[in-house]
Amino acid sequence: MKTIDELLAEGVSGKRVFVRADLNVPLDGTAITDDGRIRAVQPTIAKLAEAGARVVVASHLGRPKGAPDPAFSLAPAAKRLGELLGADVAFATDTVGDSAKETVAALADGQVAVLENLRFNAGETSKDDAERGAFADQLAELADLYVGDGFGAVHRKHASVFDLPARLPHAAGFLIATEVGVLKKLTDDVKRPYVVVLGGAKVSDKLAVIDQLLGKADRILIGGGMAYTFLKAKGHEVGISLLQEDQIPVVTEYMERAEKTGVELVLPVDILASSDFPDLKTKAPADFVTVDADKIPADKEGLDIGPKTRELYAEKIADAETVFWNGPVGVFEHPDYAGGTSAIARALLNCDGFTVVGGGDSAAAVRTLGFDENAFGHISTGGGASLEYLEGKTLPGLAALED
Repeated sequence: MKTIDELLAEGVSGKRVFVRADLNVPLDGTAITDDGRIRAVQPTIAKLAEAGARVVVASHLGRPKGAPDPAFSLAPAAKRLGELLGADVAFATDTVGDSAKETVAALADGQVAVLENLRFNAGETSKDDAERGAFADQLAELADLYVGDGFGAVHRKHASVFDLPARLPHAAGFLIATEVGVLKKLTDDVKRPYVVVLGGAKVSDKLAVIDQLLGKADRILIGGGMAYTFLKAKGHEVGISLLQEDQIPVVTEYMERAEKTGVELVLPVDILASSDFPDLKTKAPADFVTVDADKIPADKEGLDIGPKTRELYAEKIADAETVFWNGPVGVFEHPDYAGGTSAIARALLNCDGFTVVGGGDSAAAVRTLGFDENAFGHISTGGGASLEYLEGKTLPGLAALED
């Protein structure tokens, strides 16, 4: 995989460099609520511009249906990128149409442009190779070189991620190089004890990674909505908590495997439970009780790990040499149920080992709850991509960057 440093050494001045970034930031209307992904790709874009490249930045945002939708415009992201770069950033109002062609043609050396949301074109996400390839052909006409730096999208076989690199000389940006280096520390060169914290809503989303980690991790701590399927598998009452009953057999098998292989699979010992889901908009005070994890009332839903579990998980993390955390362990968006996720973040900060926050909601939680991002070993920009890498899958966007 060619690095961006090698590309820069060959010379990029005057050349149109297509940067596939991940600017898929959360929006409240047109206001960006978390610019972490834009900040993550900014060094690659800045370095190319400094070297005299004519930088063409492209990304997706949200899940539009293959047609323009103002609610998913990348205009706010383009504006924020310009603020971070301290320079004007041109914005094309389409992906491969007249605006894109004219905007790219008008770039001078060292200038940057952002194309409109790639998913406004159905060819970007098409499962038909020909349709996807045709869109990649159109994108290729806008550039001389390709730099892949949208780590959050490398697990997608999309035109700008998978097909376009085959049509242009290509290299990996700084962000992807960093992300892959970190993931290798979690798979090939692991320092022990190796502790994994998994949260989030659905256990089905994490089964494949648990399957892989049962042979690699020393301890796996379970929280979030997925914990209730494990608790139910142990025969506990979980009330009206999130539950995937069809996954109980495989969860049971994983618990048995963990016991046989000596992996500590740690479940919550107490829970914050309520009969009402919290009001996330006004964040009105919640009405909850703290109960033992095996005594959740039939009419209540578990919404966060309790104080005993927070202490237990902090103890299990304290001596770790490597920690990977993916998924909040409670409804952190509401202050009354943010305590568990905050406790996990603090435990990582208090740990002397290499700590990785696995993107997605975990990264959002770290920022939302006011933690210093730089205090963690690494905060990933791609939760789904990280998980699929740890599952041992081939990621199309990484495979496409291999020479």
